[in-house]
Amino acid sequence: MKRPYEVAFIVRLDVTDENLVNNTIDQVRAWIEAEQLGEVKKIDRWGRRKLAYEIDKQREGYYVLMESQIETRGLGELERNLNLSPYILRYIIVRTDD
Repeated sequence: MKRPYEVAFIVRLDVTDENLVNNTIDQVRAWIEAEQLGEVKKIDRWGRRKLAYEIDKQREGYYVLMESQIETRGLGELERNLNLSPYILRYIIVRTDD
């Protein structure tokens, strides 16, 4: 059974590749939609913002919020991928009410 979740993450900005943010957002979307375990309903790009504190020598990041429907059995793999990505500074996955 798919449940509503919000996936928020911060993309690092120190890499010179201009398409890094778009590629990272597409990659996270692909992880959510992999093997029909979920679907992204809405992508909200908050943009470049100053971090509350320095993370890995970064003072700014690109904030993204995805509203999605995800199978609970797919959350472990999604968290693993988000943890291993070198382009994501921080993330949080929160289950929302129906």
